[in-house]
Amino acid sequence: MKVTRATFNDVMVPNYNPAKMIPVKGEGSRVWDQEGKEYVDFAGGIAVNCLGHCHPAMVNALTEQGNKLWHLSNVFTNEPAIRLAKKLTDATFAERVYFANSGAEANEAALKLARRWALDKFGAEKDQIIAFTKGFHGRTFFTVTVGGQPAYSDGFGPKPGAIEHVDYNDLAALEAQMSERTCAVMMEPLQGEGGVISPDADFVKGVRELCDKYNALLIFDEVQTGFGRTGSLYAYQQLGVTPDILATAKALGGGFPIGAMLTTAAIAEHLKPGTHGSTYGGNPLACAVAEAVFDVVNTDEVLQGVKAREELFKTKLAEINERHGIFKDIRGQGLLIGAELSEAYEGKARDFLNAAADEGVMVLVAGLSVVRFTPSLIIPEEDVLEGLARFEKAVAKLVG
Repeated sequence: MKVTRATFNDVMVPNYNPAKMIPVKGEGSRVWDQEGKEYVDFAGGIAVNCLGHCHPAMVNALTEQGNKLWHLSNVFTNEPAIRLAKKLTDATFAERVYFANSGAEANEAALKLARRWALDKFGAEKDQIIAFTKGFHGRTFFTVTVGGQPAYSDGFGPKPGAIEHVDYNDLAALEAQMSERTCAVMMEPLQGEGGVISPDADFVKGVRELCDKYNALLIFDEVQTGFGRTGSLYAYQQLGVTPDILATAKALGGGFPIGAMLTTAAIAEHLKPGTHGSTYGGNPLACAVAEAVFDVVNTDEVLQGVKAREELFKTKLAEINERHGIFKDIRGQGLLIGAELSEAYEGKARDFLNAAADEGVMVLVAGLSVVRFTPSLIIPEEDVLEGLARFEKAVAKLVG
């Protein structure tokens, strides 16, 4: 069967509008489409492909496990899941792990656990969840309602209740909303989809203090920031604040679907057998691949390399800006970088994405006015330079 972009329209639900080209092969930070055109990948599958495409450690893990055991129900456990959980708990604040298949499912589990914890310990009236405007936590109806972007949750009927939103980095607004009724505060330690917005250090510490004051759980959504993306295994490790529950996915499997919720033993006790589950959660194939990714990412070489690549990206983007005057801000941490367009180009981030693809480089957007870069954590310096040279060609064509 010959597959074309037109075939997509014939067989797929129209909730996506993908690019005209269809990628068919990837190696490292390069991708090739059906026509053999090469692209430098600065998108990384939206911060997923942390080791690029077809990394040997991942291919070997998948092949080896694929010849052993593919799937079991959670009536049984399996060795890859236990090994991965042990590595995650050894490397973080957490003592217990729940495996899922995606960031949304990891966040769903986190929110359900918080509600159940509050019910068991304090009673049914302690049910309020507070999150932040412009936040993004997934596409289940619960997580998309907690996410602070109504455009994603409107139009599907009555929403889950007892959910409030305040502005990110506004501690006074959060304090005004909180009370003994607050069960949890959910936040990204750096907002990704909302525009690559970093938190003030005092804000994060203040959120933790307010949660402690009102006996509320602090949930960190590290689906995008986690697994080396900001230069530490998890972003909380650079903030001087420890959450009660953490959700991780995206880069966790380096491209193989897997998510996880991490928490303490005392909090985990409130998800007793039968209260939550997942058919594929903890799948041996997924956990074997994620363990291989962990072994590569959780090293000084890779994590320090992220910081070096951040500097290179920001320096070169600043040079592009000096020549073309298109950005009003270049921000972010590690290899989660956002370049906010200046007033003259406001709302045109997708134009830059499309123009970049025409020149052979894949980038992302974060809202209407931010171009987002989330490449492989181990992208070679020559690929960074080549990709940014192509990006500058796209910029030059767009701005004349």
